Amino acid sequence: MRWALVKVCLAVTTMVVVAFAVPLGLVIKEMARDRAFSNAEREAAAVAPALSITTDRDKLERVVASAGSDSGMAVHIPAVDGAAAVDLGRQRAADRDIATVRKLGRASTTEVPGGSTLLQPVALGSGAIAVVEVYVPEAEVSNGVGTAWAVLAAVGVALIVGSVAVADRLGVRMVQPAQRLVEGAHELGEGKLGARVPEEGPNELRLAAVAFNSMADQVVQLLANERELAADLSHRLRTPLTVLRLNAASLGDGPAADQTRTAVAQLEREVDTIIRTAREAKPQTAAVGPGAGCDAAEVVRERMGFWSALAEDEGRKWRVAGVDRPVRIPVARADLAAALDALLGNVFRHTAEGTAFALDVHNGEDAVIVLVSDAGPGIPDPAAAMARGRGSGRDGSTGLGLDIVRRLAESTGGDVRIGSSVLGGTEVRVWIQLDGREPVRRGHRGAVRRRRTGKLVSTFNRSRSLP
Repeated sequence: MRWALVKVCLAVTTMVVVAFAVPLGLVIKEMARDRAFSNAEREAAAVAPALSITTDRDKLERVVASAGSDSGMAVHIPAVDGAAAVDLGRQRAADRDIATVRKLGRASTTEVPGGSTLLQPVALGSGAIAVVEVYVPEAEVSNGVGTAWAVLAAVGVALIVGSVAVADRLGVRMVQPAQRLVEGAHELGEGKLGARVPEEGPNELRLAAVAFNSMADQVVQLLANERELAADLSHRLRTPLTVLRLNAASLGDGPAADQTRTAVAQLEREVDTIIRTAREAKPQTAAVGPGAGCDAAEVVRERMGFWSALAEDEGRKWRVAGVDRPVRIPVARADLAAALDALLGNVFRHTAEGTAFALDVHNGEDAVIVLVSDAGPGIPDPAAAMARGRGSGRDGSTGLGLDIVRRLAESTGGDVRIGSSVLGGTEVRVWIQLDGREPVRRGHRGAVRRRRTGKLVSTFNRSRSLP
């Protein structure tokens, strides 16, 4: 906007300067020419009285000398009553031009080498017509024109520079508030809820800043209300959890009772985590800084220790691969555990008892793949299953579990794919990036893993049968 204003002002001022300076320059040139020929007419008029009195050569030479134009003035007297013609001074005009002026009886100008001449007719006492020739050099015709044009050009350039400077200052007053508004919008979009814009500048931008600040306040208030609502709803779960914990404590000893008490304790921890997270001013993300994260192999072994007991109760065959060595990933331990619980929970929730499943972990050079597959009926619409809140169409499915997994993968620059497994059911492939690339924005998934997909997937396709 700033440069647009400068360009417009530059164009308009240039047109105005040209529109006035060019005609004025031509007028100055014409005025200089008129001045030069007016002086020539005065010199010719000074000789006219002497010509009307006498035609004596000596006397006329003194008159021409007194006029101050002895080198630029010539007098042409025709032959009258037997007297010879008299020509004083240097003749520059052509004979035909002199004869034409003598015949017509009016003054005339003609071009000659180096300038122009004024031919002024003068009536003699004998009735004949003499012609006074006054030479006007070209330098005299253009005297002062160059200086005047230089002054006009300097004034025009000064006007253009001044107008551009004024337009630039006006543009700054308009652009700076707009830039601050853009920066504030970017900061708010990046999650900096305290971003506000100074209410200054032109009236329109001032109103835009007021509207932006009001919107930001509303966003902060809505997020605060949402966090409070999430915390309140989570807190309401404490009462049934307390009853459930007391009932689990009375179950006595045995594997089932221990598993129930473990599940209740974990559920209480998760509810407490939800309440604390909802109370925080800034939302947490799954990705962590460089050098942080967790050992994916350790987390997988821990969670499979929980789910394997339930699998044995339901008669499910299961297999875990790739967890014999540490696998560091840039994901918080609790977030990875929640994602694994969501994937394994879907297997137990949406497949019949006795359905086999497997969990594979592969550590590549720039990515880690976590693959959960089962021998169930599969997912008929994977796209709908990945849509938050829609689920896959199975009974009791909300789609929130897969959304948790997707957000964890995308926070590292990876993604999640759903397909058919070698076991005949569903295969959920979680791609976790290790090279610290920018997280994938929603709506642009699926284009982040191009380089090493074939190599990693081919590794998974070998030795995947259950024992």
